[in-house]
Amino acid sequence: MDISFKNRKLAKSFNEGAQLVKIHGKLRAKKIRIRMKELRAATSLMDFWPPKSPPERCHELTKGKMSGKLSVNLDHPYRLIFIPDHDPVPRRDEGGLDWSQVTAIKIVGVEDTHG
Repeated sequence: MDISFKNRKLAKSFNEGAQLVKIHGKLRAKKIRIRMKELRAATSLMDFWPPKSPPERCHELTKGKMSGKLSVNLDHPYRLIFIPDHDPVPRRDEGGLDWSQVTAIKIVGVEDTHG
């Protein structure tokens, strides 16, 4: 899967190991590196389609400002947040996201989606 970032600052923080640990701590930085490796290795987002997603628990977010974004678990309650990086976003006939056609994503951040 192709991965980009919402801005250069975020890309730099993810690509420099010491910076990632400084910002997120040792455990979360390790989880971020694992999830990024898994995402890069995927053919499409369909590789994370439930029920194949544990322990990542990839799912679409549907409430408030997070609507339209997706997340994978890091260390509870933090999640890696991303969006499909397609224009237009691939949709199924009934309007839902076509996970099998999402082959590029944009990382938008790391957040506690429960807070």
